[in-house]
Amino acid sequence: MRYLYIVLSYLLMPFILLRLFWKSIKTPVYIERLQERFGFFEKKTDRCIWIHAVSVGETLAAVPLIKACLKLYPHLPIILTSTTPTGYERAKAVFNNTVICGYMPYDLPGSIRRFLNRTNPCIAIFIETELWPNLLHACRKRNIPSFLANARLSERSATAYQRLGSLTREMFASLSKVAAQAEPDANRFIRLGAVKNSVSICGNLKFDMSLPKNILEEGKQLRKFLGEDRLVWIAASTHQGEEELILKAYAKLRHQLPKMLLILVPRHPERFKTVEALCKKFDFSVVTRSSGEAVVDSTQIYLGDTMGEMMLMYAACDFAFIGGSLIDKIGGHNLLEPAALGKATISGPFLFNFLTIAKEFSENNALLIVNDYSQLSACVEKLFNEPKLRQEMGARGHAIVEKNRGSLDNHLNILQTLIPDTK
Repeated sequence: MRYLYIVLSYLLMPFILLRLFWKSIKTPVYIERLQERFGFFEKKTDRCIWIHAVSVGETLAAVPLIKACLKLYPHLPIILTSTTPTGYERAKAVFNNTVICGYMPYDLPGSIRRFLNRTNPCIAIFIETELWPNLLHACRKRNIPSFLANARLSERSATAYQRLGSLTREMFASLSKVAAQAEPDANRFIRLGAVKNSVSICGNLKFDMSLPKNILEEGKQLRKFLGEDRLVWIAASTHQGEEELILKAYAKLRHQLPKMLLILVPRHPERFKTVEALCKKFDFSVVTRSSGEAVVDSTQIYLGDTMGEMMLMYAACDFAFIGGSLIDKIGGHNLLEPAALGKATISGPFLFNFLTIAKEFSENNALLIVNDYSQLSACVEKLFNEPKLRQEMGARGHAIVEKNRGSLDNHLNILQTLIPDTK
């Protein structure tokens, strides 16, 4: 099966490159550092810790682990790879020059070989569920331990993996260690071929996040800019097909709550202009973050069209709606960031990537779930009119975050059994 996979991968590569170049027409960063995607990594190391985080969400989840590795293994350089330009840019912004950032090579034997020859990792750490057959095969051949950290696997994804038969079993059996977020995740990994005694339940690294320095003060300053005498909510990490529903919900409220302001932050930067045009199509007055223009009383939407400022936006709002959850294909996004700041949170019903977290939040009345734009509209109105409810929900969410800290220590215990003494 793996050899068939290799043949298909090479056959599909021209189409993958065409798609990459097509995306680069609107967003040129898609073809920057293209050589790294074929294993020609810019930096050469004798030994290193290699961590792969697909995009922004995985990069943020990896932050506590990476910071701990910098302290525990100061003699080892850390390479952090991403798949998306947004993930790469976020990694650069968070770690500056303390970590070597780049792109993960395509899962082609030649690309993987060149990358491993150039970087010589003593361990490969993959965040959440980023697994590739040739990569894991190459790591096993070279006796490079592979550690799946903060591992999660929805039932939907497990079913998809299961269809690949022996290719999936070989891939999951190659993992040296799996740090599953919760018991259901652990059971799915074992079912798909991971060795049972290699799988541990370690909790979610995202609970161990540390708030950016001065974020509360910076949030207050942004709130002054947006208007301290008006109520502000955020729709964060939204996707195509979702913004229209959010704007419909908002349109139902604009007359009874004329001083309301929505911060709208699309998930992907290449869609910023499209979403801005959609807002104007709904006849909303829009100011973009990147323009630096003043927000006035008549401004109805503040479009977050910059990168790396989501926590700042959360800090400036009264409550948050988390996107990727009103349409049945994304599976939701991180509920913990607004909760860590004590913000009440709303979500759509499609949360298959965050079922355990969503369940705990719902059971503790720290999350409101809406099924459509009409319910979203009613929920937004309710939270605007009930400040005590907002405060109580935010406090309960913050308490859940604090209670669940500790995953990092569990991960480090595993990590220290895998990294040999390379001093």
